[in-house]
Amino acid sequence: MLLIPAIDLKDGHCVRLRQGEMDDATVFSEDPAAMARRWVDMGARRLHLVDLNGAFAGKPKNQAAIRAIVDAVGDDIPVQLGGGIRDLDTIEAYLDHGITYVIIGTAAVKNPGLLHDACSAFPGHVIVGLDAKDGKVATDGWSKMTGHDVIDLARKYEDYGVEAVVYTDIGRDGMLSGVNIEATVRLAQALRVPVIASGGIAAIADIEALCAVEDEGIMGAITGRAIYEGTLDFAAAQARADELNGAPV
Repeated sequence: MLLIPAIDLKDGHCVRLRQGEMDDATVFSEDPAAMARRWVDMGARRLHLVDLNGAFAGKPKNQAAIRAIVDAVGDDIPVQLGGGIRDLDTIEAYLDHGITYVIIGTAAVKNPGLLHDACSAFPGHVIVGLDAKDGKVATDGWSKMTGHDVIDLARKYEDYGVEAVVYTDIGRDGMLSGVNIEATVRLAQALRVPVIASGGIAAIADIEALCAVEDEGIMGAITGRAIYEGTLDFAAAQARADELNGAPV
């Protein structure tokens, strides 16, 4: 079970939002690259970056901070990035700059052809991000709800060739209210590709609960506010996950 620290970027700073509200942001660091290095030094085996401004603008907005993070991390661990990725040129540019996986969210729902083309052009490097509430998918930085069923969409995208699915319960993200285990397991059981859980992790008990269902197809969990506010000790949590499910080879 991978624990994946989240670095959410707004105006070049590392922040966390509550339920995706840009006006409800807490700045945790003005040096995202140093923060990235900190998590790697604490044992992180992957990083999760989000260009929040990009997600709302529909185009990259925090390129300088992203490049600084990739430069700071080097080739130590893979980095996945989402937010504002709407065309193949953007994907190619990010991969050329050292990003390992791009996460396509809103664009996958609004323009499925882009996701299909991206999976064909960059096999092994495309993850789809599905943000949902009550089983229905949200888009545009969670500002718009759709009528799409999250499992139906995920199955379609799996057929396109996505590497994994990041599943976020937007009712819980940034709220430290616990992971929606039931919904995450339901999605993972419906797919062949792995699911990365996101949203609501608050404490070590959430990690233990996810480890108990890892065999259903849950490969990792993204954690943000909990590790910044200190309700979850990242190094201890990853060590506990390794203890429960076996350390990586």
